[in-house]
Amino acid sequence: MAQNTIDINANVNVDTKTIAITQTIVYKNESKDTLQTIYLNDWNNSYSSKSTPLAKRFEEEFSTKFHLAKDEQRGFTTVSSIQNPASDSLDYERLELHPDVIKVKLTHSLLPSESYRISLNYQITLPDATFTNYGFTKDKDFDLKYWYITPAVYNGKWNYYSNKNLDDLFVPKADLTLSITHPRNYKITSELDFNATSFNDKAHTQTTILKGNNRIDTYLSLYKLPLYNFIQTDDLILITNIKEKGLIGPEKALITDRITQYLTKNLGEYPHKQLLVTSIDYQKDPLYGLNQLPAFFRPFPEDFQYELKLLKTALKKYIDNILLLNPRKEHWLSEGLQVYYLINYVEENYPDMKLLGTLADVWGIRAFHASDLDFNFQYFLYSMEIARKNRDQPLTTSKDSLTKFNTNIAGKYKAGVGLDYLDQFTDDINLSDELTEFVKTNQLKPISINDFETFISSKTKKDISWFFSDYVNTRKKIDFKISSVKSLEDSLQLTLKNKRDNTMPISVFKLKNDSVIGKLWVENIQGTKTITLPKDSTDKFVLDYNNVIPEYNQRDNYKAVNGSFLNNKPLQFRLFKDIEDPNYNQIFFMPLVEFNNIYDGLTLGTKVYNKTILRKRLNYRFSPQYATKSRTLTGSTSISYSHNLEDQNLYDITYGISAGYQSFARDAFFTSIRPSVSFSFRNDSHFRSNQTDQLSARYVSIERELGNDATVILDEPNYGVFNLRYTHSSPGVINYSKLFTDLQVADKFSKIAFNYEFRKLTKSNRNINFRFFTGYFLRNNTEPNSDYFSFALDRPTDYLFDFNYLGRSEAAGLFSQQIIIAEGGFKSILDTPYANQWMTTANFSTSIWRYIQAYGDVGLVKSKFTNAKFVYDSGIRLSLVEDYFEIYFPIYSNLGWEIAQPNYDQHIRFMFTVDPQVLLGLFRRKWY
Repeated sequence: MAQNTIDINANVNVDTKTIAITQTIVYKNESKDTLQTIYLNDWNNSYSSKSTPLAKRFEEEFSTKFHLAKDEQRGFTTVSSIQNPASDSLDYERLELHPDVIKVKLTHSLLPSESYRISLNYQITLPDATFTNYGFTKDKDFDLKYWYITPAVYNGKWNYYSNKNLDDLFVPKADLTLSITHPRNYKITSELDFNATSFNDKAHTQTTILKGNNRIDTYLSLYKLPLYNFIQTDDLILITNIKEKGLIGPEKALITDRITQYLTKNLGEYPHKQLLVTSIDYQKDPLYGLNQLPAFFRPFPEDFQYELKLLKTALKKYIDNILLLNPRKEHWLSEGLQVYYLINYVEENYPDMKLLGTLADVWGIRAFHASDLDFNFQYFLYSMEIARKNRDQPLTTSKDSLTKFNTNIAGKYKAGVGLDYLDQFTDDINLSDELTEFVKTNQLKPISINDFETFISSKTKKDISWFFSDYVNTRKKIDFKISSVKSLEDSLQLTLKNKRDNTMPISVFKLKNDSVIGKLWVENIQGTKTITLPKDSTDKFVLDYNNVIPEYNQRDNYKAVNGSFLNNKPLQFRLFKDIEDPNYNQIFFMPLVEFNNIYDGLTLGTKVYNKTILRKRLNYRFSPQYATKSRTLTGSTSISYSHNLEDQNLYDITYGISAGYQSFARDAFFTSIRPSVSFSFRNDSHFRSNQTDQLSARYVSIERELGNDATVILDEPNYGVFNLRYTHSSPGVINYSKLFTDLQVADKFSKIAFNYEFRKLTKSNRNINFRFFTGYFLRNNTEPNSDYFSFALDRPTDYLFDFNYLGRSEAAGLFSQQIIIAEGGFKSILDTPYANQWMTTANFSTSIWRYIQAYGDVGLVKSKFTNAKFVYDSGIRLSLVEDYFEIYFPIYSNLGWEIAQPNYDQHIRFMFTVDPQVLLGLFRRKWY
């Protein structure tokens, strides 16, 4: 046979959410090898347990929805038989590491160009659609994708992968016949061609037969009330349920026609009659940014919003269905083409659309540089966001090894921007036309990235090897600067510096009175390169003036022919943080209005800083404030520099200094100076791992002073502490561990401490939390009656001023009941709250029901001239948002039955975090 064929008979049972399937697969060996086994993809079985690769993927992205689900919500496949053409049973097994892949041993060898027929009988139990959007919905409808068993691809090796919610099943094209029996009140929507329909009045069922040749898409919708629109255009029938409020049918039809014309023109004629584009497709690959704001606040017109939603989703579906690339290993090309054509479409049809949409014209907002930027600038912005954080990954990285931000946003955008970069560089050809020819020529043919590189390289006389060797295959950044411009008698000498080790080219623009009068490309800059140009009216040189190249740092791309530093880039003062404008040296101001604690009351001030939307290596901040309650000028300042290191485990070195003057009690203030340096480590070959190590050193100098109305007494007025800490962290939503070793050395004391935390969400959905702390004074010559530097059992004195206490010096009232789990970690306030010699404690909690947990703490505290004392407490913990908002109700401790004691409300402790940066950690951990 000349083609793979798949024939399926499926019987749907809504009540049991199962589908009984009898299936034949005729698999053709397209390789030159003789095969003894065939591998089959059974991705429905990826939902079968909490230990599958799909389950682990959810865990890595801090999602517990699959782990906490009931068993009846999971999906699995029960295989009854797999047989050869003679109806003999074939030996098969599920792979240990891939429970959604089946290895089938053939009864005779499959020679090159020959085919083998396999018959299967199995039943699938569908998963709840809340996991990946595919499966059985809460309304008892069916969104089916990767639901039936398919052969894997063999191209010299077997390409089989587990489902990891990446929509990247790699299958060979096949001629498909699907006969599906379902209740009559359901309707099928599919990209396949409808062939026949029959009815069984007695069973109230309907059998629908669908067919399609050269298919790889497995999606099928089975809904009681499908909401799909079938729009006939000159090019194809587009089926979609993507909606946009306020847009009427005729407008949608015109938009659809414009999109299908664009697709056909640039990607060739679609090989099938129908293109199915679903809202699920869009939800999995949306337009990130302002487009995702609530409908009432979206700054883009409804027609533009709908057009880009439909275009982006249709581009992906169209390209994926005609380019038979490996979607897990070679995803960057199809994703890059999607973004490249999206960029070109907006340039052609909406050249004046801004990044902020209609907000760009709003008074106040239009003063920001962000309002000047074109809509397509977002692709550079998002790709550079991850690069500045030193979290970018090579485009050739396997899709399942990318972080979520790189998978969903940055990688795609970098690929699309890169193709645009290549388009501008290859000015001897029209790259858009060549890409169209490549897609048309290779439609529905097995291809690889090597085929693409060979094709494009043959079309241009320019050397584009840099694009594949450096831009695509590495994390190497693009970073050039104009070192100098020398004006000679009849020429200009321009010296460029490549600050990175790569071979990527850079464009140089010649400007006169801020208008472009010339452009050239400079290639092969190793270190520095000097070029000589005829002297003309040029008054300024600019690198990448049109923002085509995703350059890491654009702030040194300007150099005046004659002039000073300020002529190159004048100073600019702006209100509020903005997107970086490389034309200026920017300084930002932001008014500060805070109620920072009960001692200062309302504080008014301003923050002067240089931080922009994209992270910078050098950051400074100066924040003077006036406290209305204490009538005192307070504030802080800092400067830091982060040195990013690539392709090694030590990825960041940050050093800096901060200083501040703030209150810590009524009419009591402290001055702090903190020079510091930190070294951060990670597994450079596995960015998805949350495991990090950090070694930090700092010196904390504290001077405290009291006013006439102060209510506190200073046992230790001024002090300095050298602090060295090593931290190992492996945070996870199922398994969490963190430890640190801390050394502190001061004039009057030195001490060492060790802290270890462990959390686990068991398979039975029980939370187990354990924490161990031990601390020991190596030397302690502090005042005899002072516990200021002692280990604290329940509320550290925080002499290093690290913790965000709402009321730092409060001994009574609500603020005194705030708890920060540090040192002893006890919740009850016992009679021995401090230890000036050593302390060892253990904290334990476990779930009772949902967020309600039982906790217990035990420990030994030892102070000088006293015996070690055993301490304990227990109670109920409400973990509303773990580590961010928790409430503790003590029940029994050394104090006895606390719940029965007077003023019990004063025994209750709470944890509450208001720091925005800490709260943003809930978002960052899922995406970075």
